[in-house]
Amino acid sequence: MDQLCIHSTIVTISVLDVHLLLPFCRGQSRLIGSPQPVVAKVGDDIILPCHLEPAVDIATKMLEWTRSDLKPTYVYIWYAGQDYVNMKNLSYKGRTSLFTDELKRGNISLKLSNVKLADEGKYRCYIPDRNEESFIDLVVGAVSLPGISLAGLDKSSSEVVLQCESKGWYPEPEVLWLDVEGNVLSAGPTETVRGPDDLYTVSSSVTVDKRHGNIFTCRVQQNNINQTRETHIHVPDDFFKLQSRSSATTVGLVFSLVVCIMLILLLLLLLWKKNMSKRNQMDEVESKDQNNDNAETELLTKDKKETKQMERSQAVAAWSFSSLLNQLFGEKTELEGEVKNLENKNTELEGKLTKTTNKLQEEKKKRQEEVKTLKNQLKELREKKESVDKKLMETSEELKQTQDKLRVKTEEFNKQLQDEKQSGKKREDNLQKELEDEEKKWENQLHDEKQRGKKTEDALKKELEDKNKKISDDKNELGEEEKKQEKDLTNNNTQLEEPTSSERTSVATMSRIST
Repeated sequence: MDQLCIHSTIVTISVLDVHLLLPFCRGQSRLIGSPQPVVAKVGDDIILPCHLEPAVDIATKMLEWTRSDLKPTYVYIWYAGQDYVNMKNLSYKGRTSLFTDELKRGNISLKLSNVKLADEGKYRCYIPDRNEESFIDLVVGAVSLPGISLAGLDKSSSEVVLQCESKGWYPEPEVLWLDVEGNVLSAGPTETVRGPDDLYTVSSSVTVDKRHGNIFTCRVQQNNINQTRETHIHVPDDFFKLQSRSSATTVGLVFSLVVCIMLILLLLLLLWKKNMSKRNQMDEVESKDQNNDNAETELLTKDKKETKQMERSQAVAAWSFSSLLNQLFGEKTELEGEVKNLENKNTELEGKLTKTTNKLQEEKKKRQEEVKTLKNQLKELREKKESVDKKLMETSEELKQTQDKLRVKTEEFNKQLQDEKQSGKKREDNLQKELEDEEKKWENQLHDEKQRGKKTEDALKKELEDKNKKISDDKNELGEEEKKQEKDLTNNNTQLEEPTSSERTSVATMSRIST
């Protein structure tokens, strides 16, 4: 029983040692967060990872999630198995939580709901009892779908001006224009406006000509948050045909006019040369001898011939000029018909453009009204924000005071815990010393008992040997006496037929002794 008691005491002390040494063994665990920034969009629900590796049960520990750029800095506090809501920053109220079932496995990850732009920053995951921390960066972005509209027509060329606008982006994005084959188009500078809600509005315009498919894409992208939004538009061929036909008609008219002028000048030049040659010939005839009749006759005949030829050439030139004028008038009539058709088409397109412009103006008015309404709402929100900020300042002071009190209580609790640890260590040393003394005492008692048992055993052995020796001597004596009596009996049998009573008694005694 004493040995069993000693064994149970040793087991109890060993278990106590294990429990006292367990916190020091747990110090080998490391607090691990996310090495890469966590990217989220406005309105998303995200998780900021943080856990102990190897896993350790921390459900009863004090856990903190903070942001150093906030006042108060607490995003979430877990203490004594519950969420301290009053210590939390008001902007995170109702939006942060832990996976309480996972705390036993060392998971301290924070769930953040309905992400806002103001949530962007560096978060600290901290365990005060272990003095371990880890930092996680959160990057928040906002996106929206861009819209494309027809801004106008370039009258100097067959090109169309497109306008792209996208609102509600964060951080500031970039705008690209692409054709149907994915080639980047050369566009004007991007206009960026940052609103009171810190969201960016970007717009860009591009001048495009007729291409395969007439499909153009406006792409708005933000590489930091890896987000891209794009919108496509198809421009009808009529917008390009109007400009190209007008240009072709103008060029045709100018070319026809230039050709006509050149032909007229060429005919006038030929007529002038003929007249000059005729005058030269007449001057030569007058200078010659008027007495030469034959020569005069020949000259007159030649002159008549030349006159007839000139009249014929003038008649041909007049006929050619009249036919050219008729052809020009015919072409003019056709061109006037084409111009009239083009004017009709232009009128139709202008009507369509007017309708589109009216729709855009109506849409613009609606948007302006919406903006006006939003401005009023924003004004009301600012007033509410000012009142909330005022209340927040008051609450922050109260929270600061509560925080100071909690810090004092925490320090007192830690001090008490240290004292308890020290007293527990002292009790452990005392128990260890008492255990050693008790073990030594029981060992001495066990040694004495063994010595006494050995002496008793030696005495019993000696006594047993003496008794065995005495019994052996008695047996020898009885054997000798038995032999003697048997010899006497053998001798007396011959003399006596019946034994006497003394002899019977002797025989009975010998039988008993032998037995």
